[in-house]
Amino acid sequence: MHPIVKGLFEGERRSLARAISIVDNDEPESREIIRQIFAKTGKARTVGVTGPGGAGKSSLIGKLIPACQALGYKVAVLAVDPTSPLTGGAILGDRVRMQENLDNDRVFMRSMASRGAVGGVSRSLRNAIRVLDAAGYDLVLVESVGAGQLEVEISKVVNLTVVLFTPNTGDNIQAVKAGLTEIGDIYVVNKSDLDGSGVLYNIIKDMIGDTERKPAVLRTSTKTGSGIKELAQTIDKLLKGGRINYKEREKKMLESELKDMVLNIVEQRVSVMLGQQDKYREFMDKLARKEMDPYMAAEQLAAILLKQ
Repeated sequence: MHPIVKGLFEGERRSLARAISIVDNDEPESREIIRQIFAKTGKARTVGVTGPGGAGKSSLIGKLIPACQALGYKVAVLAVDPTSPLTGGAILGDRVRMQENLDNDRVFMRSMASRGAVGGVSRSLRNAIRVLDAAGYDLVLVESVGAGQLEVEISKVVNLTVVLFTPNTGDNIQAVKAGLTEIGDIYVVNKSDLDGSGVLYNIIKDMIGDTERKPAVLRTSTKTGSGIKELAQTIDKLLKGGRINYKEREKKMLESELKDMVLNIVEQRVSVMLGQQDKYREFMDKLARKEMDPYMAAEQLAAILLKQ
């Protein structure tokens, strides 16, 4: 058994932190670690928290942690921060907004960079969840990047999705219409102490709450603490209520993951092949001289590569 895996099973926080770093950076050891823990994963329940930027996701999770702990959960948090398209770096500042939990030994918190993945969902996020699962955390809260319609990707990684809106974000109604209506199990009007929260709550209730799926629609305020306990109880009820077919949900998540991994491998290999392909440079020159259009060049290059 890999020593880090042994440390994971024994609850060592240092081994846990190191294991997440290894899978996040896709180091050579990552495959062996996942291979050794994979059969013992699948017990943790995962909740994604998503919504427009400025909705207060980090602050709400900070308040939600003790509320979930009070219900008996061993909680971990993964905060996915946006990656700069120029430098590849990330601010990784979400834990600052959860600072009241930084000294809490009962919760493990980790920021991860989205690394440009679709919907802000890091390719290593699934494996980080598995590591936490193997370490005995039975509730993993995942905060995802505020990236508009692409936020639907988070629902492919978690068991339960919480969508946040706030009355002081001008594009809320457009966001509700645009694409978040189908992924949420719980919709939350956060910062409910602000003017306009009641109007927004009623709009979401009418547009989403009365649909066939019947998702829960709640109001919370991290400033006053109102609604936090009710949100934690609603999450607990949905996770334990038999409404979620975990085996079927896991099968769909694994199918999505497998497709992503295969496409990623193919993309990497095609990139290498293109760099070694003389026709690629020839077609680029023809495109620059307007002797060939992009569609024709792409189709002919693809045909050449697929024959190899």
